[in-house]
Amino acid sequence: MDRKRVGIVLFEDVEVLDFCGPFEVFSATRLNEEKRLEEPSPFEVLLVAERPDPIRTTGGMTVLPHFTFENCPHLEILVCPGGWGTRSELKNPVMLDWLRARAAEVDTLTSVCTGSMLLGFAGLLNGLHATTHWRLLDWMRDSFPLVSVEYGKHFVADGRVFTSAGISAGIDMSLKVVAHYFGESVARATARHMEYPYPESSARRIRM
Repeated sequence: MDRKRVGIVLFEDVEVLDFCGPFEVFSATRLNEEKRLEEPSPFEVLLVAERPDPIRTTGGMTVLPHFTFENCPHLEILVCPGGWGTRSELKNPVMLDWLRARAAEVDTLTSVCTGSMLLGFAGLLNGLHATTHWRLLDWMRDSFPLVSVEYGKHFVADGRVFTSAGISAGIDMSLKVVAHYFGESVARATARHMEYPYPESSARRIRM
């Protein structure tokens, strides 16, 4: 099986569901539901951080990355989650430089919640349609005049770049990435296994 390698970026005070939601979707995907226990996911999911030290997430969970920025292998898909920690990472040149370098290599670039702000400050959303957590849409609009901010979308796909609204929206976005690679039937089967409603619409679910 030609597995697609997914890298999920971690940093201090990352939002738990921002990265765990996509991790679950990609790791739970199967091409053949009847062989769910025998066959692996077509995605290999890796957690990547600047340093090998434990990461303390929002809420206090501690997570160990699989790889660092320095030794991370080639990726096909990059996921940039959000959380309170993005405020510090926006000023971290190591993070922004790594995102730029990896974005130039991957087939698909994605973000969850305020992870889109990291992509934006790295200059990776210019000329695209994108979205973020509903509380921060104005911040995105004011920060990136070259980005078309989608106020009414739960997730946005613009070419190879996928962005989503806050926290749980990363699950919906990831299911759409699964559909992009392996078809909607596989994505729907993944959602069904997770007992999660497949996103029939990209419309934002939270009224602002």
